[in-house]
Amino acid sequence: MRSLDKDNAEVVARHLVAAEQLALEDPEKALEHARAARARASRIAIVREAAGVLAYRNAEWAEALSELRAAHRMSGDSSLLPLMADCERALGRPERAIELARGDRAKDLEPEVAAELRIVEAGARLDLGEVEAALATLRAGELDPERRGSEAVRLFYAYAETLLASGDSAEALTWFKHAAEADENEETDAEERIAELSS
Repeated sequence: MRSLDKDNAEVVARHLVAAEQLALEDPEKALEHARAARARASRIAIVREAAGVLAYRNAEWAEALSELRAAHRMSGDSSLLPLMADCERALGRPERAIELARGDRAKDLEPEVAAELRIVEAGARLDLGEVEAALATLRAGELDPERRGSEAVRLFYAYAETLLASGDSAEALTWFKHAAEADENEETDAEERIAELSS
């Protein structure tokens, strides 16, 4: 923000704060603030990232991808790759999602980001009808049932869903149970899925 004049920087900062505060309760209004910030500071990476993330939350896939690409280009922040890949999926381009997940930029990611990108890649494989490849993608992650935390929960849940898509409901039930055990903050509906599959 230091590259902006003081008055403009203050206005942009106010828009970003408002966007953050409204992100959960009113994502559409939050996106309006992010767009207003972008209009005043389009060369600032954090502004483009905020606009991209909020466009993503509002299912504005093309806008989100454009903003996230810009933020990634400006900052080199590879943590944005999972969102970018998921936008490609939502836009009906699973092959491009896989390219992002397999590209050089996806190397040496933080474990949580790498797991999220693996989940998106597996989803893209499913979009293409490549069920076994989707399973293999998830198995390449750390599928240790003893693990806990958000990263493990999401990976276990995605693996269970993919097993279900493969027709292996018994093994899917096992992994939904692992997801529920790891889900200390109740981030998923794993318990409900267990009830559905057990009935």
